[in-house]
Amino acid sequence: MKQPLIVYNHTEYRNIPSTLYNKEKYRLQVELLKMQEWMIKEKKKIAIVLEGRDAAGKGSTIKRFIQHMIPRNTRVVELGVPTKTEHRNWLHTYKKQLPNEGEIVFFDRSWYSRAVIQPTMGYCSKNQYYYFMKNVNAWEKQLIDEGLILFKFYLSVSQETQKYRFFLRQSSELKYWKVTKNDLKALEQWHLYTRYKEQMFEQTSTRHAPWILINSDNKMIARLNIMRYVLKRVDYTDKKKVKAKRYFKELEEYKITIKGVKFENLTKEQYEFLFKIKAHE
Repeated sequence: MKQPLIVYNHTEYRNIPSTLYNKEKYRLQVELLKMQEWMIKEKKKIAIVLEGRDAAGKGSTIKRFIQHMIPRNTRVVELGVPTKTEHRNWLHTYKKQLPNEGEIVFFDRSWYSRAVIQPTMGYCSKNQYYYFMKNVNAWEKQLIDEGLILFKFYLSVSQETQKYRFFLRQSSELKYWKVTKNDLKALEQWHLYTRYKEQMFEQTSTRHAPWILINSDNKMIARLNIMRYVLKRVDYTDKKKVKAKRYFKELEEYKITIKGVKFENLTKEQYEFLFKIKAHE
């Protein structure tokens, strides 16, 4: 049965100071490790899909998720350009990548590339697209009935945010390689991509596997919200409530660290400006 996508953009974190972001992340990571230990003991299988446009923050979100997890029971899947065989057998290609018992797997882009980026860029045929859209819901339902715990997150960024993050990458001596010709070409297809994205939400957000929409214009807040959503939905042993703390008090001192550089004795206006830049790290 279809279900509208879940918009999970809670506002408790909107004014979180950067100095407290790491403390909140640590608090959630402690619970994630407890969840993983329960998953291993009970032989559960968890798959977390992260979809979104280029520079939405998928990779950096996964990095923080797995930062303190047990490596041998954690896996990240980022397939890259598929082979001809993988391309023809799309769902089977990803079925082989799904978690084993006691394992959590993160998909940095997933089988849903067939629903959005591939038709946008002409990487698949219309028949391949329609076949996928017709069969993916039943495929996921079978996996869930067999015991898979599945989360489908879509990290949403504005066009202005994406352009700015591309600019930051192109200007970086260490990250310039992350912006490819295909990335820039996809940016030109913004509206076509949006149309396919909306069709994906409408047709593949189901009661058993809904899409969860996360605003990722601020990467730090997006990471915290995704972690919190997963923790709230999994009933693991010794679970603590992960209700977000509120951070609306005025700071006594405005300071911030960006890429290892400390800025201190800032005015409120200076801090807010720099915080917007840090939100893209």
